[in-house]
Amino acid sequence: MKTSRAAILFACCAAAAPGNARAHPHVFAEARLDVIANASGEVTALRHLWRFDDVFSSTVLIEFDKNSDLKLDASELETVGGTVHGSLAEFDYFQVVSADGKDVKMAAPDRLVADYQDNQLIILFESKPKAPLKLAGKLSFGVYDPTFYTAIDFVEDSYMAVENLPSACKRNVVRPDPDDALAQNQQTLTDAFFNDPAGTNYAKIFATRLELDCAKG
Repeated sequence: MKTSRAAILFACCAAAAPGNARAHPHVFAEARLDVIANASGEVTALRHLWRFDDVFSSTVLIEFDKNSDLKLDASELETVGGTVHGSLAEFDYFQVVSADGKDVKMAAPDRLVADYQDNQLIILFESKPKAPLKLAGKLSFGVYDPTFYTAIDFVEDSYMAVENLPSACKRNVVRPDPDDALAQNQQTLTDAFFNDPAGTNYAKIFATRLELDCAKG
């Protein structure tokens, strides 16, 4: 693996390491999530914006600045976006979505757009549910790195928003305490690790999430 690829594959760096649940994040990003709904009360898209910390951003600049002009031009940014797109596919792009407690499958975004502003790497992308997703019952939208290598932070509750939220829906942002989440789910995590590690998404337990409680039509 080339150094440049290793720098951007922040999710993969910790995936194979033992004791991931105890790992500390090495990359930090401030995020915004916009849930887009149509007039029929269906979720049509999730729009993501991630702004990465200066240290990680400078690493990306050094690794992808092929012409050494201390900036990322359009072609270099295209390479960054394409590399992140391929790298995060197996992690569902850090998305954790559920409806009435059941996982909602999201289609992979067509592409990720990379930008570099004020010495920070910015990643933007849009994804869509694979099947129609009605704003009915209890829905949850979270963003979390299951390898615990990247910390995705929503600084304000307003950074998790819904466009065209029906009046029948109540909105709430939940920020789990990691220690409490571990304590409350210790047996579940232990059983899942030994019995079916590939079938369990640990991110659900720790993710900051937007919860919608909507009346069913």
